[in-house]
Amino acid sequence: MKRENLILLADAYKYAHHKFYYPGTTQIYSYLESRGGMFDETIFFGLQYFLKEYLQGPAFTQQELDEADDFLQQVFGRDDVFDKSKFQYILDKYNGNLPVKIKAVAEGTAVPTSNALMTIENTDPECYWLTNFLETLLMQVWYPCTVATLSNQIRKVVTQYYTETATEGAEAGIDFVLNDFGFRGVSSVESAKIGGAAHLLSFSGSDNSAGSGMAINYYAAQNVYGLSVPATEHSICTLLGREGEVEIFKHVLKTFPSGTIACVSDSFNIFKACEEYWGTELRDEILNRKGTLVIRPDSGDPIMTLLKIFEILFDKFGCTVNAKGYKVLPPQVRVIQGDGVNYVEIQNIYKALKENGISAENLVLGMGGALLQKVDRDTQKFALKCSSAVIDGKEVAVEKNPTEMDANGNITPSFKKSKGGRLKLVKIDGIFKTVNQHEHLELADEMHTVFENGKLIDTITFEQVKANANAN
Repeated sequence: MKRENLILLADAYKYAHHKFYYPGTTQIYSYLESRGGMFDETIFFGLQYFLKEYLQGPAFTQQELDEADDFLQQVFGRDDVFDKSKFQYILDKYNGNLPVKIKAVAEGTAVPTSNALMTIENTDPECYWLTNFLETLLMQVWYPCTVATLSNQIRKVVTQYYTETATEGAEAGIDFVLNDFGFRGVSSVESAKIGGAAHLLSFSGSDNSAGSGMAINYYAAQNVYGLSVPATEHSICTLLGREGEVEIFKHVLKTFPSGTIACVSDSFNIFKACEEYWGTELRDEILNRKGTLVIRPDSGDPIMTLLKIFEILFDKFGCTVNAKGYKVLPPQVRVIQGDGVNYVEIQNIYKALKENGISAENLVLGMGGALLQKVDRDTQKFALKCSSAVIDGKEVAVEKNPTEMDANGNITPSFKKSKGGRLKLVKIDGIFKTVNQHEHLELADEMHTVFENGKLIDTITFEQVKANANAN
C-alpha cells in the first residue's frame, strides 16, 4: 500500500510561508495547547502514533518530492509559490529526516486547559518554515486527546455513582461499563483506530477492535485491551418475525449456555420481551446459567425506557438491596443502554437510577458516534501557535492578543490570546502551570523530548499511558 506523501499533508496556504516569514528568520518555535472547552482538563494522547506513522525516519523520498512538485504547481497555477528546493535541502542534507525537535508531556497525563502540551522547533536555521508547516498534521492530535478526555470524564461519572449506589466490590466492573460502539459511526478506519485506542485508556469494553490493534502496533501494548462478548443484532432477532422472537431468544441461550451474552430485545416490544419472554418463559433457564444475560433496549427515551425495564425485571427476577440501600438484580441479569448515549445523558441516566433506588451496577453502556465522532477541535479548543522566533540572530517573543466584539456590541479581550516566549510546563504544589523557560529554574520541565531530527527519542508503552490516565 502506498504511504501518504508527507509533503502534501498540509494546508495549501502554508506552501507560501517560506516567503512570508520576515527576512532574517532562522527559527520558529511553536506550542500546542487546549485553550478550554467542554472539560477543564485534557488527557494528552496520540502523538506517538503521528510521529511513527508520518514523521519518523526518512519522511519522504525523491519520488514523493517530484510528485508533490508537479501536483502543487497545478494547485497554484504558478511556479513561485511552492519551492521544491526547500524540501530538496532536507532530502540532500538529512536523507529526508525532518530537522525538528518536539517536546511533549507524557502521554496519558491529565493537564488543566490553557497549558502547553507540546512544543516544536526547527533544528536547522534553513528550515525555519518547517515548524508550522507540520501544524496541519500534528494538530490532528486533538482527536485522540479529546476522545481520551471524554472517555476519562465519563469514567469519573460512573465511578461517582458506583461509589454512591453500588455494592462494595462492584467497582471492579467499572472497566466494562462504557463500551465503544463507534467503529461504524466514524469517518475513517484511521479515526476508529486512534479514537478506539484513546477510549481504552479508561475502559476495557469495546467492539472496536481497531483500537486494540493501534495500541499494539504503535504503543507496544502487551495485551489486547478492547474486550467484548457475544451479542446479537436485529438481523438475528427478527428472522422469525414477531411471533418467533421468543424462539430466537431460546436459541441465543442455547448457543452460549455459559458466560456473558448480550441480546437486543426491542425488535418488537421491549417490555413484553422482558416480562413474558426473559422474565417468565425463560426465567429459570436464565437464573440457572453460569453467566450473565445482558438485555439491550435500542429505542425510546433512555431514562423512561430503562426505569420501566428495571421495574419489570425486579418484579420477575427479584432483587437484593445492598448495604447502601439500592436494588440489585441477580448477577445473571443486567441491562445495556446503547441508544442515545452521550456524556450529558449518562449523567441523567445514573441520576435517575439513583433517585429510583436502583444501583448503578445493574447497567452498562454502549456509546458510538457520540464517543468517537461527535467531537471536534473546538470541543477542547485546541490550537498550535508560534510563541518564539529568532530573527537576525535575536530571539523574540511572539504572541497574538486579539480583541473581539460580543453579542451586545462590547469589545472585549479574546480567549484566543496566545503565549509568548519559549515555554516549559512545571508543577507548582502539584498543579501544572506553563511558564517561561527562564522562570522557576528549580523546577523540571514536564515536557520531554520525544522526537528529534527524524528519530523517536523517548517512546512510551500503552501500559504506561494507561497508568498515567488512571492516575487521574
